[in-house]
Amino acid sequence: MENLREQLVSVTLAWERAFGNAPQITTVLSEYDAARLIGCSTDSYSCAMQGITAVQKGHDFLFNGHRYQVKGNRPSGKPGSFVTWVPKAANYNWDYLIWVLYDSQYQIQEAWQWEVSAYRDAFGGIKRLSPAHLRLGKQLA
Repeated sequence: MENLREQLVSVTLAWERAFGNAPQITTVLSEYDAARLIGCSTDSYSCAMQGITAVQKGHDFLFNGHRYQVKGNRPSGKPGSFVTWVPKAANYNWDYLIWVLYDSQYQIQEAWQWEVSAYRDAFGGIKRLSPAHLRLGKQLA
């Protein structure tokens, strides 16, 4: 299945070269990569995701009895393209949030984890989050 990730990235990058914009795979890729970073096997992740919709409220996946919310960013690689904004969690119906930052080739550059109460306390009153904010959490990669 790891080969499936490589195929998805390869096709996405080929599309971007051909048409200028990459298909939106950052969300699904960051959820898969976050699961792998915390020790969830590919088979376990596959089983957990069966029947899950892309618009599930609150958390993106379950692992070892914990609910995980995932946010991911990828710069396009075009001149001046770098990440300055991180999507903020819309609710707190999760136990841990993981933020994954990719390079333009979808290689993980860094990943950070937050426990829900620490995240709420740190960012509840902040409207716009930056990578610097999320880098205050527990580093996973």
